[in-house]
Amino acid sequence: MFSRIKDDIQGVFHRDPAARNTFEVLTNYPGLHAVWLHRASHALWRANWKWLARTLSTFSRWLTGIEIHPGATLGRRVFIDHGMGVVIGETADIGDDVTLYHGVTLGGTSWKAGKRHPTLKQGAVVGAGAKVLGPITIGENAKVGSNSVVVKDIPDGATAVGIPGRIIINKQQSQAEVNPKRDKIARKYGFDAYAVAPDNPDPVANAMGIMLEHMHQMDTKVEEMCKVIQALGGDVCTDNLHNLTAEDFADTGIELAEKQQNAKGDHQSFDPSI
Repeated sequence: MFSRIKDDIQGVFHRDPAARNTFEVLTNYPGLHAVWLHRASHALWRANWKWLARTLSTFSRWLTGIEIHPGATLGRRVFIDHGMGVVIGETADIGDDVTLYHGVTLGGTSWKAGKRHPTLKQGAVVGAGAKVLGPITIGENAKVGSNSVVVKDIPDGATAVGIPGRIIINKQQSQAEVNPKRDKIARKYGFDAYAVAPDNPDPVANAMGIMLEHMHQMDTKVEEMCKVIQALGGDVCTDNLHNLTAEDFADTGIELAEKQQNAKGDHQSFDPSI
């Protein structure tokens, strides 16, 4: 028991830079208190002391603001940061080194008995206010963005954002590798309008990028047609179209990609707590 408590405390130091010393963590981290009380209530639940298990779980909720059903299974070094408003259902299965932020719900989508809550594999992170619903699986080291609603499986190492949760491409495979043509357009225009930049994580904006790429291809074809018609003596396409630049988007707040890169660094890290 004491080795697991020591593990839990070390897990806090690894994942929370605000933690200063062991005594502070022991006395002021309700996420840890909720996990420790859950272990006791879970043991009672498995011993078929159901009422007593639920009563201890209710006391834990009063004390910490975190509701964990005694039937849920928690692995080692599970860290519930801040914790207020977290709800974990009866058949939830949480692996080692999982991190949950405040307002997270691991809920069900059915009133039928049996497995109806999520499974979170090792190292998964669920951001503040996110809802993970149903008997789905969140893969190893996967992430759920803040306030997202996830109702489908997330593969290992991927990230889901939005309502409903949409899978963002894994960090190991950049947009430039998926579509080098779009990356070329991004470099040509010098800004990340409509997610043509390879590091833009928004799936909806990436869809806009696909449309922009299609428009670029249509422009190329029209230009080729105009050259052929002019070679045959036709008087068409005599006026040049205005070339888009970053300045055309100044009123939208879009900046040059280079300036953004210098301001933000190579890539912003995932921050689920805001």
